[in-house]
Amino acid sequence: MKAKDKKQKVEWKKLDNASKIFPATSNNKDTKVYRLAAELYSDVDPESLQKALDLTLRSFPMYRFVLRRGFFWYYFESSDIYPKVELESTSPCSPIYIRGGKNLLFRIFYYKKRISLEAFHALSDGVGAIWFLETLIFHYMKIVHKEELGEEIPSFEYGASISQKMADSFWKNYTPKIQSAHLKKEENKSAYKIRGKKLDENRMRVIEGALSVEALLKLSREYGANITVFLTALLLYSIYLDMPKNKNKKPIVLSVPINLRSYFNSSTARNFFTTMNVGYDFQSSSHEFKDIVGLVSKKFKEELTEENIQLKLAKYMKLENNPVARIAPLTIKDIFMKIGNRFNDKKISSSISNIGKIKTAKEFEDYIKQFSVCISARAPKLTFCSYGDRLVLSFTSPFVETDIQREFFQFLSKKGIEIEITSNI
Repeated sequence: MKAKDKKQKVEWKKLDNASKIFPATSNNKDTKVYRLAAELYSDVDPESLQKALDLTLRSFPMYRFVLRRGFFWYYFESSDIYPKVELESTSPCSPIYIRGGKNLLFRIFYYKKRISLEAFHALSDGVGAIWFLETLIFHYMKIVHKEELGEEIPSFEYGASISQKMADSFWKNYTPKIQSAHLKKEENKSAYKIRGKKLDENRMRVIEGALSVEALLKLSREYGANITVFLTALLLYSIYLDMPKNKNKKPIVLSVPINLRSYFNSSTARNFFTTMNVGYDFQSSSHEFKDIVGLVSKKFKEELTEENIQLKLAKYMKLENNPVARIAPLTIKDIFMKIGNRFNDKKISSSISNIGKIKTAKEFEDYIKQFSVCISARAPKLTFCSYGDRLVLSFTSPFVETDIQREFFQFLSKKGIEIEITSNI
């Protein structure tokens, strides 16, 4: 008689500090889901992609955890659910987290030449998910192009142990002695809100522009800025050009995520970021684009100091260390997180996020065209990433109107930048 198989041991992990807000505030209008995609030069082979996913999951065990609701906090719980790659059939950034459900927090799609990873933000931020996608693409390329590569098949090492990838870097790097009260308080003034006619069925419009990194870098330098500062200024300017004249009393404010890994030497594949707000008051300030770039550049320098980063981390941890908040039931915490989220939204017009450079083995460059990233949005948002000399700017929006996107891309085009525009609608 065969011995009965032992049940798999259930593991659980706390959500990191940044993750706690997402389950409480996600809904069908703002799913808190983002998409990372790789576009290849040949059609995707589903069977090979499934094999690549199986291999990738060995290095990222957190991707097989599900989100559970406790009495005091949400938490991750290991599961025996095994993900299957799917032919893409839903609109970008459709809901993943279902309250009360027991499902994985990511999915892998394929469609023609595109491989897409969609993830619920509580699982990881964009940078952590990029490492997952890079690993997936590595295994896929090795399987599909084994014969062509021959002896040139490269080795791949993520560069971090499983425990490092699963670490909560907020707790690891938090210094209790640092007082978040010293952090410069952000203005409570309401920001300009972008309005528009909503697309049917909570669909998300994605407009992407692919261009040369080198060409954009050259243009940015003409204004004395790096690419992120330049594009932040351009998004502010594009929103202003679309702004009704009777609304210009309010500043336009962008939320800009800050990847904390480089500041604290972290290799976590979970969330590890903070944000800063970059605003511009067009009623009392210059409307010249070069002046907008100058102010944005100054704001970046002020915010991205070591002292400010430490203070921002301390501010993130302040709520978690609050004795009253710790003992409050999750239902109460949810209410306050929703209220806080709405209050914070009033101070923000849009957001811009640079996921950074995506890297693969040199031997794979002939098989991969580009990478892109987009995120669910209640108002037009801009995300971007680069691969080699190809940078993809992705606007996501729930609105029918596309005037801001048009102003943005027309500005670049008039400056001599060649752009390939694509849209899902």
